[in-house]
Amino acid sequence: MAAVAEYAGFMLPRGSRAICWQVLVLFAAVSGPAYAAQASAPSVAAAHTLVLDGLGKGSAPLEGPWQFHLGDNPAWANPGFDDSGWEQLKADSTWGAQGHPSYTGYAWYRRSISITPAPGAEPNFALLIPAIDDVYEIYWNGKLAGQLGHMPPHLLWLAGVAPQTYGLGPARTGVLAIRVWKAPLASTDPDNLGGFEGMPLIGSPSAIAAVKGNSDFNWLRRRQFEFGLTSLYTLISILSFIAWLRDRKQWLLFWMAIFAFTPLVELVGGRLGLPYSNAILTMIAQVVIQVREVSQWFVLLWLLQLHEYPKLVRFIRITGLICVTLGVVDGLLLFLYPYPFGDIQFQITDAALTAPLIVAGVIPAILVAYAVMRRQRLDSARWIVASFAFLNAMIFAVQNVTAQGVRFTHWTIEEKLRTTALFTIAGNPFNIITTVRTLLFLSIVYAVIRYSISERRRQANLEQEIQNARELQQVLVPETLPALPGFTLTSAYRPAQEVGGDFFQIIPLEAADGSAISGSTLVVLGDVSGKGLRAAMAVSMIVGAVRTLAEATSSPAQILAGLNRRLSGRLQGGFATAIALRLDRDGSCTLACAGHPGPFINDREVTIPGALPLGLTPTAVFEEIRLKLVERDQLALYTDGLLEARSQTGELYSFDRLKTLFATQPTAEQAAEAAVAFGQDDDITVLTLTRREGGERTAVLNDVPILSPA
Repeated sequence: MAAVAEYAGFMLPRGSRAICWQVLVLFAAVSGPAYAAQASAPSVAAAHTLVLDGLGKGSAPLEGPWQFHLGDNPAWANPGFDDSGWEQLKADSTWGAQGHPSYTGYAWYRRSISITPAPGAEPNFALLIPAIDDVYEIYWNGKLAGQLGHMPPHLLWLAGVAPQTYGLGPARTGVLAIRVWKAPLASTDPDNLGGFEGMPLIGSPSAIAAVKGNSDFNWLRRRQFEFGLTSLYTLISILSFIAWLRDRKQWLLFWMAIFAFTPLVELVGGRLGLPYSNAILTMIAQVVIQVREVSQWFVLLWLLQLHEYPKLVRFIRITGLICVTLGVVDGLLLFLYPYPFGDIQFQITDAALTAPLIVAGVIPAILVAYAVMRRQRLDSARWIVASFAFLNAMIFAVQNVTAQGVRFTHWTIEEKLRTTALFTIAGNPFNIITTVRTLLFLSIVYAVIRYSISERRRQANLEQEIQNARELQQVLVPETLPALPGFTLTSAYRPAQEVGGDFFQIIPLEAADGSAISGSTLVVLGDVSGKGLRAAMAVSMIVGAVRTLAEATSSPAQILAGLNRRLSGRLQGGFATAIALRLDRDGSCTLACAGHPGPFINDREVTIPGALPLGLTPTAVFEEIRLKLVERDQLALYTDGLLEARSQTGELYSFDRLKTLFATQPTAEQAAEAAVAFGQDDDITVLTLTRREGGERTAVLNDVPILSPA
């Protein structure tokens, strides 16, 4: 399994555990009372009886040859069983290292012990078992004295636990028998596993407790840096997640939060030596490792500015989903063992699921190479991240590739990567894996901090740009409307965002001498493609041009033609739609349109000649039509935001609803509110002009909201 090699890197390696345990055993032997191994009276067990004389407040290692036999038989716990024909192994190393490579399943250890307590010694004795691979039961004179896990078929396999202590009571002379079950080898397991991984100790309960306490202290001491680094990871994860919650568009912060949180899950789930089921531990390991790797891919995507390439993002998403799924399935294997999977089926399935995960380990290197080929313009901090990510990916790939099938290849590369310390600080060894991952983490944190500062500046500039556009548009959209003799005029403006692209102008027409032209008024309404400051600047240009053209001509067609010539080639690929009309006091109306929706007279849409929008070609031609508004007729002008309002189900407002709406002769505010309630999707602007009955006073109703920050 991919996670097996990974977690072995965080735990003290088997070889290192054995060395440390031998040091503790030597310490216990030197500090404890004298003991001697000597032959007792002739008997079946005399030839391999360990005699401990004067065992008092100290402890002694159960060294020397143990009787060993493969297989399983409950009778082998009996102290009277004749085990003289069994082979002998030492307890300071596994059976795989002593002539039984790759053996899995049941085996038994037996040792005859004779204890003579020292004067004044405690009456009871205890046993300290450093580690036995994988499940074991301890019998003293045929009686169960303790166990770790449960044997099949009700398998409970606890992995990575601390050394265990067991009370033997007032033990004197007898047989210590240990029944062991070794799990099937995973794809990364060497062949030298199984049984004892370190010398067991026997002694007074207080002495055994002291040795265990010293062992636990050394274990903690060697992991000070790991705990400190994990704490930093967790802090960065929390801060990144909080920052992402404040701005959900900052996906780099989200993936950084996930990436930085995985070390805490790995620590709690596997490296604290808690008595978890190995099936649960493996599931956590497989899933967390894949989540960590996938989140690292997305961090690199954003840091290297590769999120702008949709195909690459899609590839990373699909690959990430596959890897996490394979990790979950691989983690489920132990829940299915031993039924219906036997050893061979388990190992084949494990290898098949692990192979794609190993290949995916080089994806960080692929992302870095892609950024180099695309010649991404990145700052030094991001290239530092890319360098360490590439190095980490290569080490991870080499580690996993060389660990696969190591019991057949006998390669030592993966073991050396895990166990060879480059340097030691305060008892904390730093191998190449730990060093590179630490440097990668620090570089990512530095790059993310710089990215966050840059994004804050960019956001501040964007907000300032929006504020400038908002202030500009407040000047361009009329807040008060002129009175139109003989008409009731209403207006409403509802931008979909902070800054919209709609515009309208109502200009009383004057003669050359400055006098009014028989009460005529020019009305221009339109919509610029796009949003933001660019649209606001286009609107300002249009409004200025309209007012200039209105001084030279009162013809709507000529005004649109003049606008079109001024806008051609100046909208950066965009365009504008507009409708212009001249309204006279007697109800006569001359109208021209440039790609804009036709107005309504009461419930009837006015048919207008088709024409191109403004700004597409300087030679566009616009035609005029003439209308006559009688008393109580309402002319409604609007932008397409009213027509294209969209409900939550995706249904458009449509012409049918528009016809029904204008049949009621609503005010502009009522029409705009109806579309907003249906589901606003774009800027909405509405103007209504209603011909009043003779003698009634002119009325103006203006509803133009003052734009303010959202």
